[in-house]
Parts: sequence; C-alpha cells; structure tokens
Amino acid sequence: MPFRACVFAVWRSARRTLCLCQRFIEQAAVRAIHPSFHLDASLANTYVLFGYSGFAVLRTEHHYVSSPPNPITLIRRGSRYTKHHVSHRTRMPASTPIAQSKTAAMSRVLDMVPRGYHRYISGIVSAAKAKALAQKFHARYGIGCTPSQRLTRKSKGIANAVFVMYWPEMTDSVEWLLLATDGNGLDGEALRLVSDSPRLTWLGYELVRHPARARAVWTWRRTKEEMTNLHALVALQAGQRRYAALSETLIRIARQPGFHGIRAQSWSLFQEARRRGYDNDLPYLYHVQKLNHGERLTLSP
Repeated sequence: MPFRACVFAVWRSARRTLCLCQRFIEQAAVRAIHPSFHLDASLANTYVLFGYSGFAVLRTEHHYVSSPPNPITLIRRGSRYTKHHVSHRTRMPASTPIAQSKTAAMSRVLDMVPRGYHRYISGIVSAAKAKALAQKFHARYGIGCTPSQRLTRKSKGIANAVFVMYWPEMTDSVEWLLLATDGNGLDGEALRLVSDSPRLTWLGYELVRHPARARAVWTWRRTKEEMTNLHALVALQAGQRRYAALSETLIRIARQPGFHGIRAQSWSLFQEARRRGYDNDLPYLYHVQKLNHGERLTLSP
C-alpha cells in the first residue's frame, strides 16, 4: 500500500511534532509497521511517513539547524518503495473554493461545522471586491492554509478559518461566510456561535441540528417565515383549484437544495397539497450528493 497521506519533517521542535504524530496515529487508528517501535523525544532530525496501513520512520544523516530539508515521499518501483526528494516548488499554492451554486456553498458549511469551525461572521461584498476580500482574510486568518499548516496553527493556539463564498455567474454581489475554530487571532471580528440563538441564517436558510442514529447532525432548513408563506401559497392555489399553478409551485419547492431539513419541509408541503385535493403526481425530492465545493481561487502567500 503506497504511503501518500502526509509527511512530517522533524527538525527544531521534536516535542511539538511528536504530539502531532501521536494525535494523527490516534485519530486515524493506524497500525504501526513495527509494533515494538515507540515514539520518544530522541526523534529529532527524523522523517515520519504515514500511510493507510501504518507509518515508517526514516532517520536523517545530517543535522539541520537553520533550514528544514526537502520533504520525502515514497515512490513505488516494481514491488519496492524508494525515497524520493520533492522540491518545495511543487507545493500547491494557497487557495479557497468559489461556490457558484447554493448547494455547493451550503454543503461546505455542513462539512466544516462538525470539524470545529463553529464561530462565524457573514456579509455581502461586491463582485469587484470579492477577490481582494478573500486575499485580506488569507493574510489575516490563513483561509487558504494547507492541512499541515492548520495543524501547526492549532498546536500554537491560533484559530483556523475557512472562507465560504456564494458567487454565481453574472452577479454584482457575493455573499460570504467566514467560519473559524476556537483559538486566538480573530479577536477583531464580531464572531457568533452557530449554536447560539438566533440561528445562523445564510442564503435564505437556517442551520439546525436534527437527530440521526442516536446523535445530532447539522442540516439546513427553510426559515419559519418562508414556510408560513409557502403553506399560505399552497392553500390559496389549492383552494382556488389552480392546479397548474400549484404544480409549478411544488416543482419549484422540489428544486431547492435537497438537505435533510429542507426535504422534510418540502414533504410536509406536498402532504398539505394532497389534503387540499391535489391528486397529480408529486415531484421527486432529490438528496444532496457529495459534490465539488467549486473552482479554487488562488491566493498570494
């Protein structure tokens, strides 16, 4: 099994990197290739390579003081793996995704909140200034940091942040949401908690929890005001027997993002139409599939 998860190069602070290594081993539940091997404070100047089935430790022959060495990966040659030095120039540049659909933007929020990004601030910016705002947030809060950089920031007590943008084509404004973990570095922002009341409302939907398999998970749903208006519209169109207009309303409801909370509300609206005499076929309610968060915007370091 090729090693390709991540590489930690240990040089100056062995203690800090050992903590990161130990945390990775515990979270990933990996099995050591050599069960008798133990992590200790003597692992300075050591490469620790993690894979899907275990980890390997490669000692270096030189003592690096002023600058770290190039990272090492394992290249498969037939049935053997050999060390291969990777240049720093091959590293991916800092970037953040741009969502052109509400579903993609809202899906990213649902992906990040359970990971500890539970503080937020939102706003609207003109499309001409959106890239400059993303660059400013990266310079201040590291929204384009790599996973390894985020681990380093967390070990230092610095908050990590992600920047979610809803930027559809041919629009003059961009709605954005900045999510952050616990930690220092965002004291100048008026952050709120997603669990506080009033709930986080973004793009016309509110973020809530619902029970699933003996635990609470996050989902999106329509606001109470929106549901009141939709129930009134369904009742009006059904009461006046305007079934063609009611059919278009139900299709529009079914096309809204198919998160669990929204689908449950859509089904209640469909049942309301049935109770009021609508006997045509009901639209299909789609589930949200795993999708790309959007094209990535490259950020300057």
